[in-house]
Amino acid sequence: MTSPSDKRASGNPAKQAQIDLTVKQQREQKRQEKLAEYQKQVAKRKRGKLVWWVVGSTAAVAVVGLVIASFAFAPAPPTSYQAGNSTGREISGVETFQNRSDHVQGAVTYEQNPPAGGPHNPIWLNCGVYTQPQQNENAVHSMEHGAVWITYDPARVDQAGIDALKAVMPSSYALLSPYPDMDTPIAVSAWNHQLKLDDPNDPRIAEFFTEYWRSQNAPEPNAACSGAIDGPGKA
Repeated sequence: MTSPSDKRASGNPAKQAQIDLTVKQQREQKRQEKLAEYQKQVAKRKRGKLVWWVVGSTAAVAVVGLVIASFAFAPAPPTSYQAGNSTGREISGVETFQNRSDHVQGAVTYEQNPPAGGPHNPIWLNCGVYTQPQQNENAVHSMEHGAVWITYDPARVDQAGIDALKAVMPSSYALLSPYPDMDTPIAVSAWNHQLKLDDPNDPRIAEFFTEYWRSQNAPEPNAACSGAIDGPGKA
């Protein structure tokens, strides 16, 4: 039995050499072809990795950009104050009163307009922003718990002014509602303290919150300002 190499053998040395050379050339050609194919595959994998790296990097940059944008363009957090942070300082224009704090039924005639304390309904008004006037007797109960009540005359305070008042409010223990026919455009009231002003951007509003918000001098400073009733127009 003869092998393939035997079949290729020739009795003529010159021709045999030519046959051997041809076989070597074929083998080399195949080797070069395999090498070229291997290099092609390697280059293809490298290009794939590069594409994915670029895509991944671009996506990462995009995510980082979105995170930064979310911080940059996110709404400003609600203004915060420290509960019971009264310092005893005097704020220009603030009036001080002495009011009773008993619970009563029915309507109450208050000594201040809007009220800054006094007899009130047993059920408090849930704190928040209201677009309609509220019952004095329920709002006064909220102030008994340490809330600050911002009231404004809707005939003299426009939407920009209302937005300015909202911006100075903390997220809890604060009320904002229209109060028609006041003797001033704006009044900020806490238990036994009140500040009347003309400008919704007046810096004394924030000073008032700093001094009287959740004051420990309120009759029930640690009681809730939620879980009771929502008045009309709760935003």
